[in-house]
Order: sequence, then structure tokens, then C-alpha cells
Amino acid sequence: METSKIEKALKGMEKGHMKMSPSVRARLDETYAVIGKQSERAPRSKWSRLRLATASAAAAAVLGIGVFATAFASPALADSIRDIPVIGSIFSTLQGDSGLRTAGEQGLFAAANREVTHENVKLKVTDTIYDGARAAFLLTIESPNLKEGVYDNGRKTMKLGNAIEQVVLTGESGAGEFSSLNEAGGLFFGEAGEDYPNTLVFEQVLPYAKPSDAPDSFQGKVTIKLDGIDHEFTVDIPFRKTVQAGIEVSPNLATANDEFEFRVVEVGVTPVTTRISTSLEFKKTTELTQKEERRLTRIGIAVFDDQGRRLAALNGEGILEGNKITYDRRFASTHGTTAFLTLKPFVIKDDFAEDVKDDQYLKDLEVRVELTPVR
Repeated sequence: METSKIEKALKGMEKGHMKMSPSVRARLDETYAVIGKQSERAPRSKWSRLRLATASAAAAAVLGIGVFATAFASPALADSIRDIPVIGSIFSTLQGDSGLRTAGEQGLFAAANREVTHENVKLKVTDTIYDGARAAFLLTIESPNLKEGVYDNGRKTMKLGNAIEQVVLTGESGAGEFSSLNEAGGLFFGEAGEDYPNTLVFEQVLPYAKPSDAPDSFQGKVTIKLDGIDHEFTVDIPFRKTVQAGIEVSPNLATANDEFEFRVVEVGVTPVTTRISTSLEFKKTTELTQKEERRLTRIGIAVFDDQGRRLAALNGEGILEGNKITYDRRFASTHGTTAFLTLKPFVIKDDFAEDVKDDQYLKDLEVRVELTPVR
């Protein structure tokens, strides 16, 4: 079976904890350039891709785990964290995505222990995390031509992440099927850190509107092709929800100024992921010009917990319709508990995860969302 090349994804970073490297910033710029070109070519009122999964395998470098979104992990969900003994997982050592790290520290992961071998190359999936909003897994590669994260394809050496030529994740359950190649949201991956140079972290954004809509478990299958090896590795991965409880609210709160109306439609929170659906309407017209479309796609949302900590942006997508754009965005949840979230639309000058200055925020559009646990 021939597998299409994966769209390698770029991640936002929480600026207070990590500095974005020039190479990462360049690729974010490339992605926004692609969005702009798509907007110019495509008929208006069609999908405008805002998730950072548009770069091709040739154009996008595999980023280290440091460019997975930096986060903290669980808002307002102390009761949802199950009393599971911490057995230990590489997830608990991640420095780039604290949502996954805290899940690892709290034992909110499941052991998969699946492996496949071709000749002298072995791929092992050890642990998984699944909360209904995203599914993550750890993949360790063993090969004579892989040493300390440096892969030799027989012609040149490269980082292990750059040796992933193709990767596709599919999932199947009673609720249906999804594939990382379609509208499921995209598959992202990065390196697990210096202590685990031969391990990669993969993360799939799931297509369900709410975490509670997602099945309790699904059967996954990842297909991977490594540079220089004429073989597709296929690993079956069972996923089960390691986080069963969450917060889901439909506040339908709106604020407005002279130009825009900003509305928060739905908020779903787990200890790992915060998913927010919003709309932004341009009040001065009923049909957007291409310039106005571009302007709307250059407005991001900064989200803060009740301690003022900004949630790291993971990815998202939007639909342009008439004079507004509707967003579905995912953020890494913050550590501990929070009584509310504050959402602040801002004008993007660099990328959606940039360190926002006060003059970038859109006046009078801030929204505070109270969080109430699901009963």
C-alpha cells in the first residue's frame, strides 16, 4: 500500500518558558504564507486552514519536542485525575508540552507495548495518552544505523525526526473511522528530548466536537516509512481514555467594539487539552473581501487561566462564512485548578503563539468564561 507523505506540523510555544528558534519562526512564517495564498486562490466561504499542518514533508523540518506547545496541564479538574500509581513514562519527562508531561506524572497514560521488526530495524510503541481531544503515543526506534538520535540512511546522516519520510495514523471504533490524512485535525510529532534521543512523541488531533463525544477506546494503526528503507512499518496501537472526566460549557458569551463581535460558543477542558470554539464577525460588511478575509485570519486568541498563565496554542482550524470566521482551537491545559478562563483576541504580527504586546489586543473584546464541571 502506498502512503501519501505526511504534512509535518509546527507547534506554538509558550513564550514565558521557551524561546522560539529562528528555524521554527521561519516555518511558522512559511505556514502563514501558505494560508494567505490559499485564501487568494480559493472561493470565499470555503475552509481556511489555520492549523499548522499545511507544510509538506519537503518544506517542514521535524521540530524537537521544545516546539511542541509548552503548557502546564490540567485546569479545574482535580476530581478528574484518577488515583493511578505513577509507574513512570517518558511522557513525564517532556519539557515541551507540559499537558502531556503532567499526564505522565499523574499516571494518566496507558501502556501499549506494541512492536514490529523488519530485518534489523525495530519500532516500539510504549505508552499512549488519550483524552478525547487528542491522542498521543511514544515511538522508540532501534537500528544499527541509529545512534544517539542520529540516523544514517547510507548516504548521509540526519536527526531521527528528519528520517521519518511518511507517517499516517488511522483509527477505528464503533463511532466510525478517522485518518490523519483527512479532516481529523492533523498528526504532529517531535523529539522526546536529549535523555531519549531515539524516541519520538506523536500526537493526533481528534475530530470530535467535544471530548465526551469521543469513544472510550479505539483501535489505532500507524504506518511509517523511514528514509533509505524500502518498507512500510505498521504498528497496531490500542487507545483507551486515560482521562474520563472533564469540563464542558456552552457560554455563548459575546463582546463587541465598533468593528468586531467576538463570541465564545463552547469550551471543553480535560487535564491534557483545552478546546475552544469561537466566532469573530466583521460588523462593517455582510460579505468579506479578500483583504478582510486576510485580516480575520490574522487575529489570534490568547487564553489565560485564573492565575494569569497563558495556555499554549496547539493548533486549530476555521471556516469563513459571510462576514465572519468560526474557529475551533486546541490549547494545552494549565497545571492545577482554575475557576475561569480569560480569552483575549489579538492582532497577529508574527505567529499565533507570539509574545503578545498590549497594543496588539483588540479593544473591548475580552471574554471571561466561568468553568463548571460536568455533573
